[in-house]
Amino acid sequence: MEQGAATGRLAGKRLILGVSGGIAAYKACDLASRLVKEQAVVTAVLTRAARRFVTPCSFQALTGRPCVTGMFHRIQSAFPHLDPVREADLVVIAPATANLMARLAAGLADDVLTALCLSARCPVVVCPAMNVRMWEHPATQRNARTLAGFGYRLFGPAAGALACGETGVGRMLEPSDIVEEICRSFAAPPAGARESAAHAGPGAKGRARRHGPARKRKAGPAGPNSPAGK
Repeated sequence: MEQGAATGRLAGKRLILGVSGGIAAYKACDLASRLVKEQAVVTAVLTRAARRFVTPCSFQALTGRPCVTGMFHRIQSAFPHLDPVREADLVVIAPATANLMARLAAGLADDVLTALCLSARCPVVVCPAMNVRMWEHPATQRNARTLAGFGYRLFGPAAGALACGETGVGRMLEPSDIVEEICRSFAAPPAGARESAAHAGPGAKGRARRHGPARKRKAGPAGPNSPAGK
């Protein structure tokens, strides 16, 4: 690097960018570009459904690295469902659909992205994106709590206009906001008792940073049936 050149806040950090099949997948291209501008080394992993919205070629062009699309595709590795995450500093899934969150919560490894998450020993960030009704469903809220219990960090979702025409909580955070959250997480001073692994066990639940499901509160004037996540 030339003398005086700016150093990105994520310089040298190796990130796995997982993309699942939702309309917000197009935002993942912007996210990949912003992460690269911060000098992160980004490897994109696309699910089969994600490839209906975005293409591996787009991410290869944006990151300068091969895009992982399947467990049985040899891309500079005999074990594409394991090798990319062995040296990773962070896995970020954006967008994370309700279906993907359910599979992660169940501990499935039925595609390359879920297999990578199951084998990850680095922090995992999940950026939910779905319809407000899907987000507020008790099953999704339970899955979000389960992922937080694994030590995963939830960034979002945000409230606003949704692609389906409805309005509510369910929007994926904007790529610029996700990058800022990632940079802050790396810049935070390490705590002596903090586990470095993503799967720190049940004790991680209280430490997991959660921007998604609201903490349980006593019922107020709105009554006990207020929608979750509002």
